[in-house]
Amino acid sequence: MSGTFVGMPSFPKAAQHSVHDLTLRKNLRYATGTIRDKRAKAVAELEDWQQLREAGKQIKDQTLHRLDHYLEQLEQAVTTAGGIVHWATDAAEANRIVADLVKATGQSEVVKVKSMATQEIGLNEALEAEGIHAYETDLAELIVQLGNDKPSHILVPAIHRNRGEIRDIFRSEMGRWGRPAPEDLADSPAELAEAARLHLREKFLRAKVGISGANFMVAETGTLVVVESEGNGRMCLTLPETLISIVGIEKIVPTWRDLEVFLQTLPRSSTAERMNPYTTTWTGTTHGDGPKNFHLVLLDNGRTDTLADEVGRQALRCIRCSACLNVCPVYERAGGHAYGSVYPGPIGAILTPQLRGTQSEVDASLPYASSLCGACYEVCPVAIDIPEVLVHLREKVADQGGKGHRLEKAAIKASTWVLNHPAALATGERLAAKTRKLHPKKMPGPGARQWTESRDLPEMPTEPFRDWWEKNK
Repeated sequence: MSGTFVGMPSFPKAAQHSVHDLTLRKNLRYATGTIRDKRAKAVAELEDWQQLREAGKQIKDQTLHRLDHYLEQLEQAVTTAGGIVHWATDAAEANRIVADLVKATGQSEVVKVKSMATQEIGLNEALEAEGIHAYETDLAELIVQLGNDKPSHILVPAIHRNRGEIRDIFRSEMGRWGRPAPEDLADSPAELAEAARLHLREKFLRAKVGISGANFMVAETGTLVVVESEGNGRMCLTLPETLISIVGIEKIVPTWRDLEVFLQTLPRSSTAERMNPYTTTWTGTTHGDGPKNFHLVLLDNGRTDTLADEVGRQALRCIRCSACLNVCPVYERAGGHAYGSVYPGPIGAILTPQLRGTQSEVDASLPYASSLCGACYEVCPVAIDIPEVLVHLREKVADQGGKGHRLEKAAIKASTWVLNHPAALATGERLAAKTRKLHPKKMPGPGARQWTESRDLPEMPTEPFRDWWEKNK
């Protein structure tokens, strides 16, 4: 599977290409519009939605404030319940831990629950390098894997595909991964789902090792929670003999009462459901019920550095509902692949540069992948002020320097001098007014040219305001 985003172009270059893909834009417009409308109706049913939103924000912030305490409490509870906890500083360490755990079982294949954390660390590719095949079981992730593709949405990784494309992928690729699709497979949702069900069933029944993430971890009991809509998660979490869960350290909540808030807001914000069809919880191991061995890998991978940023840390509140993607006009036109990260859309534009840093061209471009319209903040169920963080990160990128920023600083320095010398400013204004017919309609230079390609320059008045004021005051 070609699941890595390494080597992709920066957002402006990738978006310039994707906005001309008419099929992609049609698929995205239909899918995001449908999800957006359904979510709005589901949220409108709750009179206390804003109170739940504020409660989620407060719980997350208070938990992050004492994150070390709750992680230690979680480790003790998981260990007491029969699980084993591993700590991973970065992606390489997490991948090594998981690969060693799988090899210790003697198995060469695993089944997976949809997990953003495993995509973030490139687990599938790391396991493949060790001779271990990882099979995605979420329907959308299966489509992405069979199509040798990359996910483009947090909730619906194959949102960029339509039914005809999915049918063609199933027909041509399923046989190479296991049970083939029927030769006469049509593109109706029911037939596509049935083909996937039959293809995956043999993998569920054969697998000895399951790999998952978690939507939440409850510190007081050591319980992990996965919510999903298809039942594939339930199969992966209960049938294998060994279960390995890789979870970001920010996914923790202190108590079951805290969890109650998110079990109301997450399904409505993500799938527009009052509750998820499958909510699976497990606490360590239980004799005769579920996996015999449970391993929890707690993943940092830049989260501690993000926590240290007073403005940027609010990105760690994210519960991965993807509501911000579905309302974002930039995402709807550019698509998820343009972001060069497993976290696309507005949340990806603030989370990825903090987890990975802004040294690369791709990561430095992400804070600018927004119009700052604020729609993402309005729908966020934990009230992450994404526009505020975007501006904050833009300031950081600007402070790093670079040719464009040197030019910007030079322009600001020149402007400062002019504004501090009123006579020079007045002379410039009068000169500009008298030569207004000679002014170009588009600005020269790479940056200015791109800006004015889609914007009209303002008309220059016949005389400066200060001259008009002298006559009419």
